[in-house]
Amino acid sequence: MKQIDKTKPVMVTGANGYVASWLVKRLLDEGITVHAAVRNPANKAKIQHLLDIAESSKGELKFFKADLLSSGSYKAAMEGCELVYHTASPFFLEVKNPQKDLIEPALNGTSNVLQSANEVDSVKRVVVTSSCAAIYTDAIDTVNAPGGAITEELWNTTSSLDYQPYSYSKTLAEKKAWEIVQAQDRWDLVTINPSFVMGPALNAHAPSESLSTLKTLGGGDMKMGAPKMGVGVVDVRDVAEAHFKAGYTPEAKGRYITSGHNSDFLEMGTVLLPKFGDRFPLPKKALPKWLVMLVGPLTNKAFTRTFVKKNVNIPWKADTSKIRNELGMSFRPLRETMEDAFQVLVDEGILKAK
Repeated sequence: MKQIDKTKPVMVTGANGYVASWLVKRLLDEGITVHAAVRNPANKAKIQHLLDIAESSKGELKFFKADLLSSGSYKAAMEGCELVYHTASPFFLEVKNPQKDLIEPALNGTSNVLQSANEVDSVKRVVVTSSCAAIYTDAIDTVNAPGGAITEELWNTTSSLDYQPYSYSKTLAEKKAWEIVQAQDRWDLVTINPSFVMGPALNAHAPSESLSTLKTLGGGDMKMGAPKMGVGVVDVRDVAEAHFKAGYTPEAKGRYITSGHNSDFLEMGTVLLPKFGDRFPLPKKALPKWLVMLVGPLTNKAFTRTFVKKNVNIPWKADTSKIRNELGMSFRPLRETMEDAFQVLVDEGILKAK
């Protein structure tokens, strides 16, 4: 059980990322000093949104240059911190070289950050952003889980370098984190395992699978219909809050499934209809599974026939009682998450009304 001192600085890796930006905002609003570790602090376009947040908050923001693949590069940012958030990890569903683009940054980055935690005496707790992808591969796995829903006890055993390599990268990285923490006894580890993160981006121009999904839903690609592909959805602001609570709740321990809704792609689109349906070609009905099987592989390499078979028209179910009970988490309504996310893309001119 670790009591973290709020007067001490906190390090956040990949601080300008989608989830991390909201976490940095939450910490700064609390008056905490944030050591923001980013690949290139000189690139103002990538950190301007954080500078803007810092200007109107009580906390202090300091940037540090660090790289997932560069050993020891997080050490300077970690000095004096009792709490470390490791959020940096690549999230792409379609990559040319899974080993180089996903596995190495996820695995080596985790090792790199946690080895530095071993060397910096001030560190008491590390919170790692893992994923539900480290627990399951396909929606069918959640149906087949004991009790018909995934829990923190389970590990992903069905992904590989060739099938759903992103899920495989998250599984390997989280297992490595637990291996490293068990070899010492000064700091403890808590992991946040979010489902599919949606909600408003603080930097809408950064590449993100969540924003790509919104563009697909609102840009006309799914106007004929959307697949009822089972997926969990959680608001990015709720994920940031879960990280905050995991860091500052002394009793927090182990893994936390962080998911607001057992949903699917069609529902994610249809909840947008009342507000945006008259201006944007949003999906209104489900695409038949046989059709998704036919056209899926043509639109996205990740949508193989095996993938479609195990995810489309199959419900996604997770048990979120642990995070609700232990961290007191509650989650925003799905409509609020989707509308707020969509509105940002409209405001930024990324999605234009037809």
